[in-house]
Amino acid sequence: MIVIMNSSATPADLQAVLQRVSEHNLTGQVTQGEHCDIVGIIGSGITNDLGSELESMSGVDRTVRISQPYKLASRAFHPQRTIVQVGNVAIGGDEIVVIAGPCSVESETQIVETARIVQAAGATLLRGGAYKPRTSPYAFRGMGVKGLELLALARAATGLPVVTEVMTPQDVEVVASYADMLQIGARNMQNYYLLEEAGRSGKPVMIKRGLSATIEEWLLSAEYVLAQGNPNVVLCERGIRTFETATRNTLDLNAVAYAKRLSHLPVLADPSHGTGKWHLVTPLSLASIAAGADGLILEVHPDPDRALSDGAQSLNPHNFQRLMNQLATIAPALSRTLGTVAMLEGLPTHAKIA
Repeated sequence: MIVIMNSSATPADLQAVLQRVSEHNLTGQVTQGEHCDIVGIIGSGITNDLGSELESMSGVDRTVRISQPYKLASRAFHPQRTIVQVGNVAIGGDEIVVIAGPCSVESETQIVETARIVQAAGATLLRGGAYKPRTSPYAFRGMGVKGLELLALARAATGLPVVTEVMTPQDVEVVASYADMLQIGARNMQNYYLLEEAGRSGKPVMIKRGLSATIEEWLLSAEYVLAQGNPNVVLCERGIRTFETATRNTLDLNAVAYAKRLSHLPVLADPSHGTGKWHLVTPLSLASIAAGADGLILEVHPDPDRALSDGAQSLNPHNFQRLMNQLATIAPALSRTLGTVAMLEGLPTHAKIA
């Protein structure tokens, strides 16, 4: 249920509504609208009688039942789009945000070199896996805390905020101490204890859609984080499993456009995992932005042929630069700009693209 306050409602009216909601053992969260405030009520035991009770209070215009099982993620609760701030980068505004880096952190040289390359090309955040969920237990599964330390070195060298995956509730504290944004991977989208712990960390959280998850299930996963009082959630479409075997997954651009309609949260696309083939990453990146994605998360490696994971879907520096040039060209046609990260004073000069 949402409570729509009228334009003349006073702060005391709003507090009285929140107090009444609390008396019913429910939680009220306030969204400041352009013309009025909206109170979203969450919890079990919401009844039509509660709606009538609240509508009789001073400053209340009306109450509306939200039919979707996700409440806080719904655009009905939060009509304005949410802007998520990650370091000095805003996700969800008019700028197209590009998160780029290797699938896995492999060495100090590799991650710092890649960070310089993607920054020089225009990326605004750095990705890199320190903990890697792999189908085979014998595959490279990341460097763990050492990988987090190397990501921090790359951030210090470039100023790029860091996005990295956390896999267990027990790891949230240590990953959050290094990362600027926590990534919940596709395999963990419905790990509800992990989602709650990530929400309690206070860090921005990016939730990748599960391999076989519906859009509603994806939004309900976001609800778990939002329900912890953490409003900084970003959705990421990364491809779903279908009957098609020509590509690694099927990048569902329907989901990008539809999630933007249903929810106020920013939506990114991951054409690297969505296709599994580097030569398809560029066309699907352009298509994702045309479909309304707020940005991209891309795998880039200085030498994809020698990557310890996901080399086949990783762009080399030349192809990444070419894609960034194309994004800069199409962005104005969509009334958008390609985001840039401000260089911090005293940082080393950009690496050159071969």
